[in-house]
Amino acid sequence: MNNLRSVKKRLSDLAIFGGSPLFDIQLHVGRPNIGDRKRFYELIDDMFDRHWLTNNGPFVREFEERLANIVGTEHCIAICNATIGLELAVRAAGMTGEVIVPSFTFIASAHILEWLGIRPVFCDIDPKTHNIDPTRIEELITSRTSGILGVHVWGRPCDIETLKLISSNYGLKLIYDAAHAFGCSYQGKPIGGFGDAEVFSFHATKFFNTFEGGMIATNDDDLARKLRLMKNFGFSGKDSVISLGTNGKMSEISAAMGIVGLEHLEEFVDVNQKNYFAYKRVFDKLPGLELMTYDENEKQNYHYIIVEIDDEKAGVTRDMLVEILSAENILARRYFYPGCHQMEPYQTLYPEAKANLPETEKLTQSVMSLPNGTAIDTDDIEKIGHLMEFVIKHSDEIKSKYG
Repeated sequence: MNNLRSVKKRLSDLAIFGGSPLFDIQLHVGRPNIGDRKRFYELIDDMFDRHWLTNNGPFVREFEERLANIVGTEHCIAICNATIGLELAVRAAGMTGEVIVPSFTFIASAHILEWLGIRPVFCDIDPKTHNIDPTRIEELITSRTSGILGVHVWGRPCDIETLKLISSNYGLKLIYDAAHAFGCSYQGKPIGGFGDAEVFSFHATKFFNTFEGGMIATNDDDLARKLRLMKNFGFSGKDSVISLGTNGKMSEISAAMGIVGLEHLEEFVDVNQKNYFAYKRVFDKLPGLELMTYDENEKQNYHYIIVEIDDEKAGVTRDMLVEILSAENILARRYFYPGCHQMEPYQTLYPEAKANLPETEKLTQSVMSLPNGTAIDTDDIEKIGHLMEFVIKHSDEIKSKYG
């Protein structure tokens, strides 16, 4: 009650954008989790002593082995970032022409296709799962279609069985953008071994990070061989280049960060889960704000706190709520606003896409992501809840401030 009174006092007379913020420091979506610094510095000293900073060093090899044990695949290939990983996976799989991909995703999912001269054909989403809608895929397949790029949005897996069936029936390659899905499972099996390959992000904004980085997981021996060549300029030996390639290697310092992070993986998940249920207690009491749920029968990383706002029931729009929270140093995010198809170059190249994406259009106007991770605790979440409760209760007066 003291927290509630303090919020109401600070926001009295609806001076929402005046005075000092509710939080002294900014609470970010995607603020990095950091493991044992002492342990990390020890690894860095080892790296310096060896004078081996990159080029498939011992930390990278150890990191890849640990990753393969976690996701249960034959091959895990550490890379400099997930965007390069997707480019490599798409090229190694032989995708050309057109690839079907959701528009409700981070822009990299579309960019890597266009960058490689492949047309991204945007598919609508299932409004319940936020993932690509399998029932809309077949109508998009043409003679130029070479594959499907599914995205496990928020770490919740796509309809993997249906996508597998469609890709098999039409002879299409199937790759998953698993940027959100490290530590998650589908039907009891870790994400990583589905499709031709799955690509993970270990960017600093993810619950597990290597500063910048990622990995490609696959059970395809031939694909793995191609990927290892391609990520290192096509070198098969010191002086032998046998294929086209680029520089997609992970550095030793990033791998060291990953090794330390893996030692704290369960801790990071436990914190995320505890925070998620604290948020759930908050949103269970707030009209018009629906918290995205996770399947508790599967492994989850609980990293994404996603809320859908019903303007009529809440009395405020998503954008108004994001602005109010931001003024209080709660830096919520609009995801994935406004949708890849509404960004360049796609808005200009494929203006007809919008007509086929009604669910994507709706969701980009209503979804908000809230802070999670070790930089926030349940007391902070309770304060956020009090603030939103106050905003909803006084929504009519607040809207009048917006004119």
